[in-house]
Amino acid sequence: MMTAWLQELKTRADQAPAVARDPLHIESSESAIGSVEPLLATRMAAAGLPIEATPAGWCVAGAAPNAAFASIAEWLRVQGLASAWRDELLSVNDVSGASVAVIERAAVRPLGIATHAVHLVGWAEQGGVWVQQRALDKSTDPGQWDTLMGGLMSADETLDVTLARETWEEAGLHVEQLRELTPRRRLTVRRPVSNGYMIEHIHVFEAVVPAGAAPLNQDGEVAAFERLGIDALQDRLRAGAFTLEAALILAESLALSKRG
Repeated sequence: MMTAWLQELKTRADQAPAVARDPLHIESSESAIGSVEPLLATRMAAAGLPIEATPAGWCVAGAAPNAAFASIAEWLRVQGLASAWRDELLSVNDVSGASVAVIERAAVRPLGIATHAVHLVGWAEQGGVWVQQRALDKSTDPGQWDTLMGGLMSADETLDVTLARETWEEAGLHVEQLRELTPRRRLTVRRPVSNGYMIEHIHVFEAVVPAGAAPLNQDGEVAAFERLGIDALQDRLRAGAFTLEAALILAESLALSKRG
C-alpha cells in the first residue's frame, strides 16, 4: 500500500508552474516543445531574438531552429538567467518524442523544455543500497544525497549510451561489472525550479553492485558514496536528505522490491 509519505513525494513531483507560462513552438512543428513566461518572452523579442508572439503562444522563428536556440541560450547566459553553462547539447522534442532541434543544456529550464535522464539504483550485493552525495559546488541540490548515478541524456545519445557514460563518470563502474541490470520504469517530474520550469522524464534502471566493485567518482561531481542499510536509507529519506527525484525513485524501488 502506498504510504502517505510516498504520495506526498509524488505530489511534490507534479506541480504546476509558479508563474503562468505560454506554450513555446518552433515553426516546423505544430506541437509545443516547451513553455515560457510571457514577461521573459517579451524581453527576448524586444532584444531582437528570433521569437515572436502567435495566437498559440510564442514561436521560435526561422528556418534554422538550432541557430535560433543557440542565440536565445547565449542571451539567457548573458542575462544571468541560464543555469551553469555546460557546452552540452540536449534534444528538443515535440509531443510525439521526435527530435526537432538541439539546445544548450543551461537554457532548457527557462524555456520549459523537457529533458530525459537516467538514474541507477544500485543494490549492494552484501546488503543495502549504494547512494551518492552530490558535490557541494553543484548548481542544483548541492550536498544532497542521490541515487548511485543520475544524469541527463545528451542530444546524440541513446539511453544505453547515457547509462554507460554516466555510470562510469559518476561511479567509476562499467555496466558490464553490474549484475541483474534491468530497466524498471519511467517517471516524469514536473515542478518549478529557480530558473524556470522542470519537466524531466527519468528512466530508472536497477542493478546489483558486486561486493568487490565499490563506486569511485571520476568527474568531480560526487562528494562521497555510502552503502546504506534499508533502515538507514528510509530514515535518511524521511529526513529530507535526498533530492526530490532521488527520494521518489528510491522510495518506489523499496516499495516495488519489498525490501523496505
